[in-house]
Amino acid sequence: MMLIDAGPLVALAAPRDPSHPQCAEVAARVTSPILTTWPVVTEAVWIGQRWPEFIWKLSSLFESNAVGLHPLEAKAMTWMAEYMLKYENLRPDLADASLMYLAERERIDTIFTLDRRDFSVYRTSRNRALKIVP
Repeated sequence: MMLIDAGPLVALAAPRDPSHPQCAEVAARVTSPILTTWPVVTEAVWIGQRWPEFIWKLSSLFESNAVGLHPLEAKAMTWMAEYMLKYENLRPDLADASLMYLAERERIDTIFTLDRRDFSVYRTSRNRALKIVP
């Protein structure tokens, strides 16, 4: 399994995004399930709102099962709050924390993100860095 962050979601759903070609190429090669969370989708929608067709293209990624939306249970909020405090010097957002929570809970070790700065620093509780794609 692989996690996907807001940047690649935006790029995949917005052909005019500068990262679209690179992200589309990566997505075409992926054979494992790609998962994300509601906080990531919320961030992607906010970023992509400049393109009127964006929400429809984004929703098609989920309808076609190209990307799966993984639920977060109530206890995830406490874990994410603690994680955000641990990395407060990076000012992580809820989307990042939700992905790290999912990585921890599901033992996922790869993330599809354009945010190398933060995800190269984040670690799981076993002090494991995620493999960053692309």
